[in-house]
Amino acid sequence: MKYKGIIFDFNGTLLFDSEKHLEAWREYSRQLRGTAFTDEEMRDYMFGRTNEDIIAYAIGKKPDPELVEKLASEKEAVYRDMCRNDRENFKLAPYAEELLDFLCENSIPHTIATMSGIENVEFYIEEFKLEKWFDLEKIVYSDGKIPGKPAPDIYQIAAKNLGLTPSECIVVEDAVSGIQAAESAGIGKIIAIASMEPVELYENMPSVGAVIKTFKDFDKNLLLKPEISFK
Repeated sequence: MKYKGIIFDFNGTLLFDSEKHLEAWREYSRQLRGTAFTDEEMRDYMFGRTNEDIIAYAIGKKPDPELVEKLASEKEAVYRDMCRNDRENFKLAPYAEELLDFLCENSIPHTIATMSGIENVEFYIEEFKLEKWFDLEKIVYSDGKIPGKPAPDIYQIAAKNLGLTPSECIVVEDAVSGIQAAESAGIGKIIAIASMEPVELYENMPSVGAVIKTFKDFDKNLLLKPEISFK
């Protein structure tokens, strides 16, 4: 089956930065509750979630907006500094640029749907010159109104921004909550990218249609018109 468009998660997908978020949230979870998040907690309650969701889980109750703003701003500033100080590894995921070039050259609709806030999104746009590949107005990010993954809203909005139905789109995700969001949104095909988690985690998820380790493994034929073949 062919699909008309593709929606990318960003963190852990187009940018392999999960370890930096882990390190930053471990420090802040230690401050919030006295112990750092475990790897399992990170997978189940952090990746794909809003900062408010993460803080609420850490303290065991809904936080007031002032606390969310303070802690999230501090954590994200630490994260951005970590990125700036690791220039060797702070770059788009392997073969991502080649795939993005292909999408642009073939006029295939594509966008980003991320639970990052506007400060980080603007940081990524500046650092990676994302306007080269993306219509910036179609990028969907956490604006304080969109529910965090696994709610389907972010992928429904992203598909609408592309002028497509969710079933006409491919989603590329690394987070379990993001995969659940894409499934709930009715996305046509979900591709998991194993940027940090083992491939086996995704192979055991019925909603995942394919698992890749880098974008070199992405099957471009999924997005081509039937009369065109790719070699």
